[in-house]
Amino acid sequence: MLSSACILASPVVKARVPVGIVLYDWSRPAWVRPMQQAYRKRRSRLRVEGPLAPYLEPYAEHIAERGYSQVSYWKKTFLISEFSRWLGEERIAAGEIAAEHEAAFLRDRARHRILKGGDTISLSGITSWLRDKGIVNNEPAVSTGPSGIEAILQEYAGWLREDRGLAPSTIENYAGYIWRFLTSICSADEPRLADISASQVTDYIRRNAPRDRTFSQAKNIVTSLRSFFRFARYRDYIQTDLAAVVPSVAGWSMASIPRAMPADCVRRLLNESKTWRTPAGLRNRAILLLLARLGLRAREIVRLELDDIDWSQGWLRVHGKGREERPLPMPHDVGEAVASYLKNGRPESTCRGVFLRSRAPFDELKTQSDICQIVHRAIDRAGIEVKVTGSHQLRHALAVDMLRQGISLTEIGQVLRHRSPEATRRYAKIDLDGLREVALPWPGELP
Repeated sequence: MLSSACILASPVVKARVPVGIVLYDWSRPAWVRPMQQAYRKRRSRLRVEGPLAPYLEPYAEHIAERGYSQVSYWKKTFLISEFSRWLGEERIAAGEIAAEHEAAFLRDRARHRILKGGDTISLSGITSWLRDKGIVNNEPAVSTGPSGIEAILQEYAGWLREDRGLAPSTIENYAGYIWRFLTSICSADEPRLADISASQVTDYIRRNAPRDRTFSQAKNIVTSLRSFFRFARYRDYIQTDLAAVVPSVAGWSMASIPRAMPADCVRRLLNESKTWRTPAGLRNRAILLLLARLGLRAREIVRLELDDIDWSQGWLRVHGKGREERPLPMPHDVGEAVASYLKNGRPESTCRGVFLRSRAPFDELKTQSDICQIVHRAIDRAGIEVKVTGSHQLRHALAVDMLRQGISLTEIGQVLRHRSPEATRRYAKIDLDGLREVALPWPGELP
């Protein structure tokens, strides 16, 4: 009997097709093949035994709505049916599923058939869905909660969120720096913050700050440590002001030059993006235009939602730093690219974010690193050779272009939504014509 993979791969099949498998007309264009949508199998036609049988149909609807292809849909539903059968044989109820049961099932599956690379992830997705629905509850009868460093970090994160009002991304960065600091000098189970000495703090900074780090990265370590020690003293974990003994990192204000992509490279990148017709290409072009025309930050693009766009007035609401919201006019080419993506490229989803993943599951883009990866791949695709491939260089390129057009630094700061004039002042170092006018003549003869 032919396997399901062979049936799907064969252009002409005369054997009997298993239930739930759709034969495709491979002479039709790829964009009209039904492979793009999952076929919902009837529960009465798919035999499922075991404790997960009542949940097969809701789970099948869940993965079908998230945009998985027919092949992925079939693999996931077949995996949950096998997992349910194994649970029944082992006399394990649905509410008792734990991590060790998942590992035991995968070992048993590997003994009887070839274990696929995606089986572990698919099984994890099944159990996560069961936990979200409240079907699986692995918590002990008496929950003791987190302990040690993890408990302190959770309390610290709550303080940053409730008392300091920091953004989730900033809280995550601070917590990461503090976790590395505490695990290097304290016990993971019972950290004694009162025993931390000033010499330990300075030694940690000396060891870690200069190691393959830029000035801004080293400064983030210092800032997070000072913030944590203020929190620890506020909550009476320590009695001394350790924040005052955290040394400063050597650096000079306005020492660096903004790393902007050259104007000709920006034009080449945007022109190349006009040829991208796939859903991912339409999304990437819209993102590039938001970066290059409006100077948005990667974080602001990730947080952009459908309700933030006012098509009648031609503007969009940007969620900037410090929970600041500001409307920005949307240029014609930007609006055209965003509308083209929403109409022809954006998958059907209940997510309210403007930009979604191009592959199932069609969730929202999560972090600013997703935007940086999109820009990096777009630069490689366009054949552009630049030293920096991050998304912020397009924001710098916009500022440099406005400066060369004679726009003042005050107006540039308003467009880029800088909260301090100092952030805009560094672009003056790129204005060579303006610098020549204020430069003093060289004393004596030039060498």
